[in-house]
Amino acid sequence: MDAEGLLLSLELASGSGLGLSPDRRASLLTSLTLVKRDYRFDRVLFWGRILGLVADYYIAQGLSEDQLAPRQTLYSMNCMEWSLLPPATEEMMVQTAVVKGRFMGDPSHEYEHTEIQKVKDGDKTFDDEVVVRIKEETRLVSVIDQIDKAVSIIPRGALFKTPFGPIHVNRTFEGLTLPEAKKLSSYFHFREPVDLKTKTLLEKADLDPSLDFLDSLEHDIPKGSWSVQMERGGTLVVLRSLLWPGLTFYHAPRTRNHGFVYMGTGEKNLDLPFML
Repeated sequence: MDAEGLLLSLELASGSGLGLSPDRRASLLTSLTLVKRDYRFDRVLFWGRILGLVADYYIAQGLSEDQLAPRQTLYSMNCMEWSLLPPATEEMMVQTAVVKGRFMGDPSHEYEHTEIQKVKDGDKTFDDEVVVRIKEETRLVSVIDQIDKAVSIIPRGALFKTPFGPIHVNRTFEGLTLPEAKKLSSYFHFREPVDLKTKTLLEKADLDPSLDFLDSLEHDIPKGSWSVQMERGGTLVVLRSLLWPGLTFYHAPRTRNHGFVYMGTGEKNLDLPFML
């Protein structure tokens, strides 16, 4: 959700039962304005909150003028002091894949994992147990990147692609109509397209290259991983992810109000295919 309309956005996304206290909201309004100025971002998004056992992580992301350029992610423990996170790498993903359970809420906390590695001693090779330490900050980077790639979404038409390549915010976007807002095909993943590149020219024939340049939610696997609901007397469409519980997207049809926020434990629902 855009930091400039933070209070309204939090109100629209509050149907899931999670929100922020008045003092946290006031702190975010002030600090995110300073973050945008100091880091010279084009836009700042309040990404959400990852719940820890000791403390919570508040996450924000900075976007450049090209909306699909790599985003810079920051975290805070008190909504006032922000620290920049490093970009996610494949090595981080592999390292943190073995970590299970809740976040502690301490960036310096280290998880311990025992791995069996082959060790050579002269001509002989034998298995040895090696204790690998993984920092929680590394796990935080990995989880945010996974959630971004899997469930961060925007409505069709909110962004447009210029003939020269860069992607900008569509200033003429006035919201989806109510019938469109009820369809998963009207929503796209807010990341570089993956499935679109595998489509044939025949499948792309009916697509508008300036608007339909991202992956649609209707082809997500497993099918049924999104819950689409109407709230507030049909004036608000809310999408909730069942794969990453805590991700809420909202859009008020016929208006420009839309955004997503994640407020959860940072754990993926691996049992979802068996629950559908």
